[in-house]
Amino acid sequence: MDIAPALAWPVLGCLAAHVLGQLSYPKARVQPGKLTGKVSRVRDLLPRPLAWTVTVIFGLSVAQVVWTSTLPGFAPRPYWSRPDGGGGYATFGGEGRIPGVQLAMYLGGALFALVLGTLAVLLLISRRRPVDGLAFGLDALLRTITMNRLLRTVATVASGLAAIAGNHAARTDPATGPANWFNPAGALNLGVLLLMLFWSPPRLTGAQPRRGRAANREEPVMRLSVSIGAVMGLAAFVPVPAAILVPGAVTGHPALLVAVSAAAVLAVVSLGELLVHRNYGATDEPRHWPRQPVPPGLACTLVAAATVLMAAVFLVAWRQVELGVEQSWPVTAWASAGVLPVSGLPLLLARRRSSVRGTVPGLDAALRAITVHRVVRTLAAFFAVQAGVLLIGAGPKLHSASPLGPEPWDFAWQAAPGVGAVLAAAGVVVAVIPVGGTAQRGTSGPPPAQDLQPVDLRREHPNAL
Repeated sequence: MDIAPALAWPVLGCLAAHVLGQLSYPKARVQPGKLTGKVSRVRDLLPRPLAWTVTVIFGLSVAQVVWTSTLPGFAPRPYWSRPDGGGGYATFGGEGRIPGVQLAMYLGGALFALVLGTLAVLLLISRRRPVDGLAFGLDALLRTITMNRLLRTVATVASGLAAIAGNHAARTDPATGPANWFNPAGALNLGVLLLMLFWSPPRLTGAQPRRGRAANREEPVMRLSVSIGAVMGLAAFVPVPAAILVPGAVTGHPALLVAVSAAAVLAVVSLGELLVHRNYGATDEPRHWPRQPVPPGLACTLVAAATVLMAAVFLVAWRQVELGVEQSWPVTAWASAGVLPVSGLPLLLARRRSSVRGTVPGLDAALRAITVHRVVRTLAAFFAVQAGVLLIGAGPKLHSASPLGPEPWDFAWQAAPGVGAVLAAAGVVVAVIPVGGTAQRGTSGPPPAQDLQPVDLRREHPNAL
């Protein structure tokens, strides 16, 4: 069944997003408690009313899943009708439903993983290093705000799992009467969604930044670079209108959809380099290439993702040829190969464009490093998601086409969709790794002390793409 991958996306996705947010904060060099002698605990930071509300929602979700596990399954019936006694006709038949215990196993596992993951993220929030430049009280308030957002998110996911169980319970036996689509758990899910939407977190206030010319010395080209990062996030959804305008062009092949998304992101990076060259390029300035354009960790991630993709394509191709089933690996191979030359264009433009004249030392090298970082990060995410999509699509078909009887690869193809979901989720996480710190590696020295600006604590920390 495809129930496990479908449930893994919202559960693991919401937890991974909050973990990434905690890891992307600018951290101080001291451990929690070393600066003030105080250590934040989960129970001291937890917003109590919201925590109790979320606990009740989880309890109701567990009760709904337990009740669903007691329900029997129904066999599907062909549609037919008969007079209802009032001059009309009543329709019978339709799809059945699996036994409730089978669905409850998946939903219960998802709820259990959501509870454990929530506790782990709460512990991470309380134990992470303090944010650089924040006092202990403000940092504790920031942790409370993060916990508020986490609890609201997981409460919505938990109520959504209960709504799935309620929808299963609402399905009637097709042999006894017309279908009943009234789902009380679904109505509760909508109420929880609205409640969590309007349950605002505490406000974090701080020093007002200075206004005027002296306060904002940010180069215009840097504002352009940040804007390009925002457009990259929108470009990832280009396959959606493409699938609407040209039905069946990319939807029939998920590998093509992923490739179009990656190519659109890389095209935006290339466009950014052209804009930098046209609007801010200085032909009389020497070109400055960063000493370390790609962090070692990101470079290793790219190599690992490419290796995983090649291994997945090889294994799927070998098994599909052996069983004589429909081959899906050529689309993945050709789509992945087609993205490689597209990724070379922004790298070539970053290497050949004119330098940028600015007041900040090393600005030109930092801009080139940011471009290289974005290209390598996009490729790493693309390879991981492509491998995951291939395993999700090919795994169930290879498992069902395998001969009856125990085989060494039987368990591997049965677990392939779950592995593919993990790879795809990992690719999404890699795609939003911030470029913070890359610019500093490309500069020739630390920035002057007099250029430091106060932090506007009313805005969230930047996570520029």
